Amino acid sequence: MGGTDPRSEQDACGERDSRGGQDSRGGDESGGGGESGGGGESGGPSRERAADPGLFGPGSITWQLHSDPMMWIAGIRALYLQALHPRAVRGVIQNSDFRKDAWGRLRRTAHFVGTISYGTTEAAERAGARVRRIHRLLTATDPVTGERYGVDEPALLLWVHCAEADSYLHVLRRSGIVLSDAQADRYVAEHRVGARLVGLDPDQVPGTTAELAGYFAEVLPELECGPEAREVDDFLRRPPAHPLLVPARELLWRRVASLAYQALPPFAHALYGRAAPSPEAVTHRLTAAGKLLRRIPARVRWQLPPKHILRATARLGPDTRPSPYTLQGRAAILDGPGRAQRGDGGDSTRWRTPG
Repeated sequence: MGGTDPRSEQDACGERDSRGGQDSRGGDESGGGGESGGGGESGGPSRERAADPGLFGPGSITWQLHSDPMMWIAGIRALYLQALHPRAVRGVIQNSDFRKDAWGRLRRTAHFVGTISYGTTEAAERAGARVRRIHRLLTATDPVTGERYGVDEPALLLWVHCAEADSYLHVLRRSGIVLSDAQADRYVAEHRVGARLVGLDPDQVPGTTAELAGYFAEVLPELECGPEAREVDDFLRRPPAHPLLVPARELLWRRVASLAYQALPPFAHALYGRAAPSPEAVTHRLTAAGKLLRRIPARVRWQLPPKHILRATARLGPDTRPSPYTLQGRAAILDGPGRAQRGDGGDSTRWRTPG
């Protein structure tokens, strides 16, 4: 799961395009005239195409936020949350070998998000078309009723989309990124672009944090921690690893996954049946993790393949380098006096625990 559909955009990417052997969620930025392989404006692309800011561009909240290293923890939180929708998670489990290719799925989701955030318009549209094409071919079966349904049902796509958008916003704000209420609303509205790419009608997708909170309140009765969610939970807590890497899994990964779980809303903890520390303690841990990860120079982090941000700044110029920390100065302009304050989440603070 992970990003835009029941099998999540990530998972859809786990399937291969039968026509070309291409990963459905790959979000390829090179080839096909999409984006230069990373060399700036010289070479193949015309000057006009090289200047293409993509679907969001440097002036967007998305451009700034998605460069933050806490996005990885936010992505794991999204997986935990998405798994609580039984029809959605069933589409993942039944259409992929989740346990054997979960790492590949995580990488492909990150690649997809990077492509639509920082790639050219053509590369982003091509990535979305690939996801939609694969989803049209996939179905899942309800083990109780025998109902067979498509994984591209709008309700399932919407659930995965909203769980992802909320997780990104929640973790980044709670870990120390200062956003005003207006900026948070703008981020949610910008995510309607990603919703369109995976096949949703943007007008039917929440466009503010209040609308996002209303959506979760409405869908809450449909959620449960079934056997498929338990399988996802078990994997995230104890992913398979080479014997030599087991100590690293215990030392590093379990702490990361645990922090992502702790950042879930209270109703998710209740459904999973595992308590979390106090909200104050979780906020402190998220802030500490954010400070630690942000000490790694951005230029070093951005060197990791597939280098979406480096390609984008080479295409558009060094002054377009994203920096989430510049958003604080814009808050007062967007919100007016007194509202440029830090929130502790997307909208999960307004979700109720079932029962």
